[in-house]
Amino acid sequence: MNDIHFLDSLPPWPERPRDAHKGSFGTVLIVAGSPGMSGAAVLAGNAALRGGAGLVKLAVPEPIVPLVAVQQPCFMVQPVEPVAMAELVSQAKADVLVAGPGLGQTTAVRERVEQLLACDIPLVLDADALNVLAPVPAAWPHRPAPTLLTPHPGEMARLLGCSREQVQDERLGKAIALAQRLGSIVVLKGAGTIVTDGRSAYINRTGNPGMATGGTGDVLAGLLGALLAQRFAPLEAAVLSVYLHGLAGDLAAERLGEVSLLATDLVEMLPLAIQRYRGRKGATLVGQ
Repeated sequence: MNDIHFLDSLPPWPERPRDAHKGSFGTVLIVAGSPGMSGAAVLAGNAALRGGAGLVKLAVPEPIVPLVAVQQPCFMVQPVEPVAMAELVSQAKADVLVAGPGLGQTTAVRERVEQLLACDIPLVLDADALNVLAPVPAAWPHRPAPTLLTPHPGEMARLLGCSREQVQDERLGKAIALAQRLGSIVVLKGAGTIVTDGRSAYINRTGNPGMATGGTGDVLAGLLGALLAQRFAPLEAAVLSVYLHGLAGDLAAERLGEVSLLATDLVEMLPLAIQRYRGRKGATLVGQ
C-alpha cells in the first residue's frame, strides 16, 4: 500500500453567506425505514438536519408514515411506494440520496435500491441497501455521480464474500480493494473507521466503545448526506462526517458515560461537535 496517500488533515467548514436560504444548503432525500424499524429513518433524518442540510425529506413505507412524521416537524415525510425511484427523486428535487437505514431485505427493497443506482446525484448506501446488493457487487454500475458505501464489518464481509474475521484482520486492505473494485468511496465502520476512495485513506481517531449501540450508523449516514448536500467534495464529506460523528460520541460519553450512550445522544451532541470543529483555527490534524 505504498501508493496510498494517507490524509493528515480535515477540510475547513466554510462560513454561511448572510443572504443564504434553505436552498443554499441542499436537499437530502432519505429512503429508509420499514415496519418495526421506523427509528432508523428518524435517526438518519434528524442527523441530516443537525448536520446542516437545508431540506430533509424522508421516503418511507406507507404504514410508518405517521410514526415517522410525528417524530420531527422539520423534515418532510412521504410514502415510498408505488412511485418509481427516478420520479421520487425528481419530485423531491433532491441533491443527495441516502438509502438503507432500516429498509429490510425484501425483493421490493432490492428493486428500489437498483433504481437508485441509476440516478445521477450523489448516493450514500448504508445498511440494508448494501445487504440487498451484496450478492452482485461486481455487477454494480460505475455511476456518473459519487457513490459512498458505509458498511460495518459484517456488511463488508457480505460485500466481499469473505468472513468478518478476515475483514477485521485486513481492514485497510479490504476497504481499499472494495473502493477500487466499485469506483466508490468506502467508509468501513468500527474502531478506527477507515475512509478511502482507493487512492487516499483516512483512519479516524475520534469515537469510543459507547457508540457500539443500535442506530449510530443511521446517524452517520444522515450526517454524510448533509455534508454532501452542502457541497463538500465526496471524500472530504466522508472524512469529516466520520470525524464529527466520533466527536459527538466522545462528547456524549463525557456527559453520560459509555455504558448508557444512545444513538439519539449523538444527534443531540452533533451541534456542539460541529461548533467546536468550526471554532478551531488553522489546520486540524486527524489525530487531534
